Amino acid sequence: MNISPNDRETLRTLAAQYMTYALSEKNNEKRELWRALNNLHMQKPMITIDQMPWHELNVDGCLNCTVEDPYFRGVEWHLRTELYKWEHLPADMVLNPYIILSRPVSNTGFGMTTKRLDHDSGGSIMCHLFEDQFEEIEDVEKIQTPVLSLNPSAEAEILAAAHDLFDGIAPFKWGGIMPHSGLWDQITFWKGVENCYIDLLDRPELIHAILDRYTNAFLTQLDQINKLGVYDIVSNYCHCSYTFSDRLPTSDCDPDHPTSYDGWTFSMAQLFTSVSPAINEEFEVPYMSKIFSHFGSVYYGCCERLDDRLEIIDRMPNIRKISCSPWSDREHFAANLPKKYIMSNKPNPSYLADFYFDEEVVRKDLRRTISAAKAHGLGLELLLKDISTIRNDPARLWRWSEIALEETINAVL
Repeated sequence: MNISPNDRETLRTLAAQYMTYALSEKNNEKRELWRALNNLHMQKPMITIDQMPWHELNVDGCLNCTVEDPYFRGVEWHLRTELYKWEHLPADMVLNPYIILSRPVSNTGFGMTTKRLDHDSGGSIMCHLFEDQFEEIEDVEKIQTPVLSLNPSAEAEILAAAHDLFDGIAPFKWGGIMPHSGLWDQITFWKGVENCYIDLLDRPELIHAILDRYTNAFLTQLDQINKLGVYDIVSNYCHCSYTFSDRLPTSDCDPDHPTSYDGWTFSMAQLFTSVSPAINEEFEVPYMSKIFSHFGSVYYGCCERLDDRLEIIDRMPNIRKISCSPWSDREHFAANLPKKYIMSNKPNPSYLADFYFDEEVVRKDLRRTISAAKAHGLGLELLLKDISTIRNDPARLWRWSEIALEETINAVL
């Protein structure tokens, strides 16, 4: 790695600014509020904002990356976006008091390619048409077992550069791997949505064969991650939610060799928002139960509706947080969610895309969710995500952050 003097100065300046915020009392207070929520002793409903249309947010060039080295350009982007969020839309975000470095781990993957026809909307949001690659039962053998390896020489090179860049300004830690444990999201890429629905009805034996082979390949991959000791326990973040708690990492965790039993994973079956609970139980619970047993904690769900099948989700182990998407009946969700889980609500991002940003509509929506959770004594987090557009008006998102903070503080007064 050859870091120029200008790039070195850029990274050091960003790191110093980042650490000023990361070591602040405000940041420490937010961390402890998340810890209280995750320990099931909520002091206030907590808020995050993520998955944003960054191409619409760069109001003054502060997001323009200039570092030439591709690896440390990624570090620069992370620092710039975290600083942007802290200064403009912090809500209840927390900055780790160290810089996270990605480990040079290679992965051969599952042997599948995604065949699709894309329609580019000009941003990061696209619609896709996927081709079915499992027309016959024999096609299941296309799913291969990944092979992972760590590159020691690349690690040494990164560490040497990091010491030169950040010593005396910011500590740094190796980041880890947190695999997406939702098999159905990936199967959808390999088969296409309509084909999945058809085969769930017409060829259930094919679907079970896919799930069985994919589950075994996934667990073999996870075993390799654990043997390498590269599981993520330093980001304190899982699927747009902070994970600070007294439970994880466990007291006997080796910080230099963390495994999945010390950390979180996230999983979902978004396709199943349009199937019956019985189908959900047959084609999700057995396979995810096998996978979830290998993790310390699980965040479950995303955009799918789950309020009508919470008793099925409850049958899978190690789940701590369950998603209440805009398509769920939040009152019914709150009334039926066992108190051992955190209600992880997803406020509707479409309010940010309306022709006119209506603050009262946002407040009413937040108050409805807070009231539902409060009525049943639930821990609550509000994760605004999947924001495809803000109509090129960043102030909308900044204001949403302020409104959400006001409403969650008022909820406990």
